[in-house]
Amino acid sequence: MALFAAADATAIAGASYLAWVIRVWRRDDGWPDEWEEFIKQPMVHVIIPIALYVFSVFRLYRPRRDRSLWSEQGAVVKASLVTIAGVVVALTLSGSSFMTRQSGPALGPWAWADTPGKVQLTWLAILMPVWVGLQRVVVRLSLRYFRRRGWNLRYVAIIGTGRLGQIACQTITRNSWTGIHVSYFISHHERSARRTCLNRPVLGGLGELEKTLEQRTVDAIYVALPSQQAGQLTALLQRLERFAVDVRIVPDVNPRYLPQNMSVSELEGMPILSYRECPMYGLGGFSKRLLDVVGASVASVAFAPIMLLIALLVRLSGPGPILYRQRRVSLGGSTFEIYKFRTMRATGDDQLSGEPTPGGIEGWTDRDDPRITRIGRFLRRTSLDELPQLWNVFKGDMSLVGPRPERPELIQRFREDWRGYMLRQHAKAGMTGWAQVNGLRGQTSLRKRLQYDLFYIRHWSLGFDLRILLMTLYRGFLHRNAH
Repeated sequence: MALFAAADATAIAGASYLAWVIRVWRRDDGWPDEWEEFIKQPMVHVIIPIALYVFSVFRLYRPRRDRSLWSEQGAVVKASLVTIAGVVVALTLSGSSFMTRQSGPALGPWAWADTPGKVQLTWLAILMPVWVGLQRVVVRLSLRYFRRRGWNLRYVAIIGTGRLGQIACQTITRNSWTGIHVSYFISHHERSARRTCLNRPVLGGLGELEKTLEQRTVDAIYVALPSQQAGQLTALLQRLERFAVDVRIVPDVNPRYLPQNMSVSELEGMPILSYRECPMYGLGGFSKRLLDVVGASVASVAFAPIMLLIALLVRLSGPGPILYRQRRVSLGGSTFEIYKFRTMRATGDDQLSGEPTPGGIEGWTDRDDPRITRIGRFLRRTSLDELPQLWNVFKGDMSLVGPRPERPELIQRFREDWRGYMLRQHAKAGMTGWAQVNGLRGQTSLRKRLQYDLFYIRHWSLGFDLRILLMTLYRGFLHRNAH
């Protein structure tokens, strides 16, 4: 979606300059003598940030491959008008003379607008939705062209081999411009001897659901149960909560009877109910990644002397490596190696990793674990042992803000015992998080931790991330529960 943001910014800038040219021509202001005056006149630096924010509010940067061009054009027009209103409010509150500066007599139909600024904004309100709409059509058609030829695909599974499941598959296949490819079916029966459906494999029934999804990962799941099995939908959705994939429901009803509090789309007359989606796709994911890279760069420079001193102290604390690595789980259930300063004495086989397997309740390290070194105890209490994770952020394994990563073996236990635990994998693991800045660290309630993590994912925004980072500076390093 960063492509759409860049294209929108270019189109908005073009519309702004054209509106300025029309204003100069209509009002006879005279042409600028210097290019600097030309660059400043259209207020591009004011309009573009406001427009991109408003467009994101109107969900124009959410990746919806099955969205129709016409529905998007309507959203573009609405967002453009709100943007113009926002620009007017911003200029008025800033006390700018742009809206009040006189420039010669008003001409003809512009008699009501006795300032050049109003003329320019009026033309911008006309040109911006036209230019942005046209460029979005061009970009969408270009993407559809490449997707029809097998590029930029997303792979999905369909649960349901009956009439509704087959209609879903045929509709998706017919609309190849979406770039959505049906990889396989899962039968809506508990067991199924059927091997194929519409020339695609049927990988068992609902009885083998978890096994199938673990062995054949997909980007999304389309639930297309027959209406006779509608009563099983709740239980099925609960089972799917164990997997970090997008879930969409193809209901066997008329679209106008669908719930109003869920996102509903339509693909060639086939209604699709978006039950759950990752909130950090598109422009949001791009901006979060940009924040991670910039923030990690600043933090690496700021903490470089401290990290060098810690490395020396860890080396002097006893045999073993300065850093240790351990497998953790992040976005979508992917595993990576997390880096930390060694805080325990390494003995025997543990020399290889530099850190023994933690014990204690739920597999976490006890507060008074005798293996913790003196410097290690200080590092744990101040959270300074986690500074090497800045390298994980650079690599893209982690984010500055997100749910704390757990080990794969613990997640296998938690996913069975805690409903919704796998929804944490809808966001990258973070160095700090909403649960941590609220004191939920160490051997605190797993239920409360999960509640805070899910709250963060549901209400995520770039501003929320910045708030958590600021809270981390004054209450995230030192805490009585840190050990």
